[in-house]
Amino acid sequence: MTTAATTPTRPTAAPPRTPLRGRLAVLSVTLGIFSIVTTEILPIGLLTSIGSDFAVSDGTAGLMMTMPGLLAAVCAPLATVATSRVDRRVMLCAFMLLLALADFLTAAATDYRLVLASRVMVGITIGGFWSIGAGLAARLVRPASVGRATAVIFSAVPLGSVLGVPVGTFIGDLAGWRTAFVVVGVLSVGVLALMLLVVPALPPTQVTRASVLRAVLGRSGTRFALLLTFLIVLSHFATYTYVTPFLERITHAGPALITVFLLVYGAAGIVGNFVGGALVPRRPRAAIALAAGLIATATALLPLLGRWPAGAVALLIVWGVAYGAVPVCSQAWFARSAPDAPEAASVLFTASFQATIAFGALAGGAVLDRMSVSTLMLLGGVTAALVVVAAALRPTPSPSPVLDRFGG
Repeated sequence: MTTAATTPTRPTAAPPRTPLRGRLAVLSVTLGIFSIVTTEILPIGLLTSIGSDFAVSDGTAGLMMTMPGLLAAVCAPLATVATSRVDRRVMLCAFMLLLALADFLTAAATDYRLVLASRVMVGITIGGFWSIGAGLAARLVRPASVGRATAVIFSAVPLGSVLGVPVGTFIGDLAGWRTAFVVVGVLSVGVLALMLLVVPALPPTQVTRASVLRAVLGRSGTRFALLLTFLIVLSHFATYTYVTPFLERITHAGPALITVFLLVYGAAGIVGNFVGGALVPRRPRAAIALAAGLIATATALLPLLGRWPAGAVALLIVWGVAYGAVPVCSQAWFARSAPDAPEAASVLFTASFQATIAFGALAGGAVLDRMSVSTLMLLGGVTAALVVVAAALRPTPSPSPVLDRFGG
């Protein structure tokens, strides 16, 4: 089996000369990922408003979540292989410009097909930017700060996931859903400007081969990480994509109350991110099982207890804590399956996560259009429960030097 993750091409570029510039470069990459994640999931809180404007069903509006995931899943490995000889700074800036254009196109769209076209652009950005940016910490800061910088970069994923929906919903309620996309587009332009100022030239130093990706994918640990990721992300995005219609139809909550509920969910998700990050290095199986079990409980009980605002917000808190831990738990299983090929593991993690987001939103939309939002929540709970069963039957993965170094 291939063990070398990369093939050297040029000498490694030195980190920035000043610690301040290195920290600013790390911040720019973190903000870039935050902008990307926020743009990706922004339609969740604005789903009914966007669907109403274009006279499409909630299930059809859910394609806004499907398109980016599908493109990102394809683009993550392709971008890693195809652009491996291009300066990484150039690629980061190009992808951030593409994201800003996608946000502005969505805001200006007069036809739903233009919205879907913009989501294709978002998907290309997700796969390309993440596959490059996730492993740049070692080239942006001094060796002693690599662990902390890596943790900061990865924190953008859960922070964007848990804050993007409520903040976007809040802006949408105040000034309309188009304004929410304009705001994120302006943020993307600001991130692009910051990158141009503080990110140094990053000539390619290594080439990740397709054969390495195939070798890592062939490992039993990687395949099991794929299974866990598929089930838990499917459960979450098949249901959470349509949480706004649930709160409107079943809880009978108004726009202002829904915004509050989603903000509470977001705050709970931040807590869950840190709890999951602390637990997963020592007990990876317990961490993923606990997160899945809480998601299963919250979604399965929503049709019963979510009829009342108090019950809905309580279950959203549980759900937020649980999902906040999911990205770091999933990534941990991939990292432990391939400690000798961290970039390949990161690419496979990104591709599988994004593909499942797309499939989850699509499957959830199909169920919603044919059945009911309560049935959708129950099915999501059953799917999450399968993760608990699978984790219980699988031995704990061996420790990963990479994961232990970065604290999960």
